[in-house]
Amino acid sequence: ADGAAGQARELRAALEARLEAAAERLAEVTNQIRETARVEPEQLAQRLSDEAVAIPTEAGGIETHLYALERQRDGIGPVNLRAEEEAVEYAQRLETIQSERADLVGAIAKLRQGIDELNGEGRERLLAAFEVINDHFKTLFEALFQGGQAELRLVESDDPLEAGLEIFACPPGKRMATMSLMSGGEQALTACALIFGVFLANPAPICVLDEVDAPLDDANVDRFCNMLDEMRRRTETRFIAITHNPVTMSRMDRLFGVTMAERGVSQLVSVDLRQAEAMAAQ
Repeated sequence: ADGAAGQARELRAALEARLEAAAERLAEVTNQIRETARVEPEQLAQRLSDEAVAIPTEAGGIETHLYALERQRDGIGPVNLRAEEEAVEYAQRLETIQSERADLVGAIAKLRQGIDELNGEGRERLLAAFEVINDHFKTLFEALFQGGQAELRLVESDDPLEAGLEIFACPPGKRMATMSLMSGGEQALTACALIFGVFLANPAPICVLDEVDAPLDDANVDRFCNMLDEMRRRTETRFIAITHNPVTMSRMDRLFGVTMAERGVSQLVSVDLRQAEAMAAQ
C-alpha cells in the first residue's frame, strides 16, 4: 500500500508538472495570438470557423497552420498605420474636387448659355445688316450699270454665322451668274457697288480706293465718278482715290502728287481743283 501510494504521488507530481507546463504553453500561445492576430483566441477561432478554414485538431497541426497564416500575413506587406488618417484626408480632397467640379460644370453651362445668346444675337444682327447691305448693293449696281440685277446670297450653310457669301449679278443684256464669270471691268464696278453699299449701311470716316478704275473704260470711269459724287452727298466719308486715270483725277476736289525735281529728292505737290476753277473763272 505504501509503495502504491508513493507511485501515485509521483504520478500526481508528474501530471501537475505537465499541467503547469501546458498552462504556461497555453498562456504563451494566447499571448502570441493576441500579438500577431490582435484578437482573442476565441475570436480567432470563431473567425476561422466562419471562413470555413480547415483547422487541424492536433497541436502540431494547429501550430503549422498558424505559421502558414503568419506567412500569408507577411506576404501581404507592411500595415499602413496611417491608413485611417489618410482615408480622412483623401475624403476631404475628394469633397473639395467634387465641389470644384460642380463649380466648373456650372461655369461651363453658363458659358455655353452665353455663347448661345451671343450667337442668337449675332445671327439677328448679321441678317439685319445683310438685308440692308443687299438692298443698297442692288440699288447701286443698277445705278452703275444703268440697269441689270444683282444680289448677295448666303451659301453653303443654313447658319448665317457659318455661311459663305456669293455675289450674283447680271449686267444689262446678260444672264444672272456669279461674279467670277464677269469681265474685269464688270467685276470692278460690282465690287464698288458692294463696297459703297457697306459704307451706306455703316459709314466710315475714310475710304481708300487703290487703282479701282484701272480695268474700266472711259464710260465706266465716268459712272464710277458719278457714284463717288453720290456717295459724297449721302455720307460724310472722305474718299481717297489712288489713280492714274485723267478722267478720275479731273473729278476730284484735290490732287496730291509726288514729283522728283532733283534726282533722289521727292516732293509732295497738292492742287485744289475747286480753287483752281474759281481762279480760272476770274
